[in-house]
Amino acid sequence: MIDYCKNKHDKRKIMSKLIRGILIIAGTFFLGFGIIGIFLPLLPTTPFLLLAAACYARSSKRFYNWLLNNKWFGNYIKNYRERKAVLLKIKVLSISFLWIAIGYSVIFVVYILSGKIILILIATGVTIHILSIKTLKQ
Repeated sequence: MIDYCKNKHDKRKIMSKLIRGILIIAGTFFLGFGIIGIFLPLLPTTPFLLLAAACYARSSKRFYNWLLNNKWFGNYIKNYRERKAVLLKIKVLSISFLWIAIGYSVIFVVYILSGKIILILIATGVTIHILSIKTLKQ
């Protein structure tokens, strides 16, 4: 009976470490998508950074603190978490890059009319979403 409890405890410890490792990997994965989202307007940066922060918060205090205190990513998370808002500069950049990328794709890459319409609808939806988020002036 004692061996069973010890064995059960060991299994929990192993599962806990496994889940922690999976969360760290997932957080890093989401962080990578957040970084890519800074440069690719179709990928939203803030939601991926929030997912990374959530994964890190449940798995690694060190990674979580690094992310929140990072000079590039920390403000995205803090502003959204604390104020449910995004800086005006970020909105302008996001919408500009979005329409530049979609415009280029519609003009030079996609030749099917339905594909062009879908891209424009996606860009319109993303723009409406970005504009619906509260704006921080500074």
